[in-house]
Amino acid sequence: MVLYEDDFVIAVAKPNNMLVHHSFMARNQSEEQTLVGLLQEKFDKQFFPVHRLDRKTSGIVLCAKEKSFVSEFQALFIANQIQKVYYGIVRGFSPENGVIDSPVKGRDANVHKVALTHYETLATITLPIPVKPFPTSRYSLIKLLPKTGRMHQLRVHLNKINHPLIGDPKYGDRFHNRMFQTEFDMHNLFLHATSLFFQHPFTKEKIVINCPFPIDWKNIAARFEWSLV
Repeated sequence: MVLYEDDFVIAVAKPNNMLVHHSFMARNQSEEQTLVGLLQEKFDKQFFPVHRLDRKTSGIVLCAKEKSFVSEFQALFIANQIQKVYYGIVRGFSPENGVIDSPVKGRDANVHKVALTHYETLATITLPIPVKPFPTSRYSLIKLLPKTGRMHQLRVHLNKINHPLIGDPKYGDRFHNRMFQTEFDMHNLFLHATSLFFQHPFTKEKIVINCPFPIDWKNIAARFEWSLV
């Protein structure tokens, strides 16, 4: 789904469980369809990702229309001049708001780098569904504003404060993940890149891009009586 387009860049909605593009990290998935590959098929043109989302994360991805445009958009990310907003569903009742500044490993998986995430809890719910070792289960809807862009940053940070994302097979809680699978038939990671705000590096316009929530999000929000705004 195209969310925004001009002469320089296109913003599209990436679904869960899709690579943005092939990379060294996904070197064994050479036959797998990617977001960039789908765009090339649809428009018969090559696009150049400005940033990336984890395979399991859904939401907005910016792609430049020419390779020469990439550096101007990437400079905005490097200078923290693009405001990114994510929504997540986490285990337990997360604090009302806070800042997580725990370092996160880089893509080489050896060097820890500074990482900063602001968050705000928007809603909570207690369900009469037991999840080991408790007789009930509790969840929070959380808004996330990452100030850096490390690999798996939000997933790692939420695990660090003991409120891992639902559906996260690596950093999450397998008992709560299993409950969402068996009770709600929901298997995806509940992390969605909802909005981008920035000044266009070429036109100087103020750009606001929003991405609709996937169907799992809409279904769970209706069930929990949560507002996704």
